[in-house]
Amino acid sequence: METYLNHPTFGLLYRICLVEENQELFTTLYAQRLFFVVKTGPNGLGFEPIGRLDARHLVENRLRFLRRMGLSKDWEQLQLIHRRTFP
Repeated sequence: METYLNHPTFGLLYRICLVEENQELFTTLYAQRLFFVVKTGPNGLGFEPIGRLDARHLVENRLRFLRRMGLSKDWEQLQLIHRRTFP
């Protein structure tokens, strides 16, 4: 399922993956050059900008987690996103 979020400054963001509970990785929809960890808390959403290398690291960690858990369908979907986002 594709998830989008509207950032107050950078416009529409596209969800790449879950990072941890209440934390997801998003990127700008068109350029995919700006990355944000979006945290959900009692006060709403928080946007933490991160660099491309850090975002790649988070996705690779999530891929390892999915493989260990045996979630092959989720792993395959995220692997496709990884290849498109970090060629």
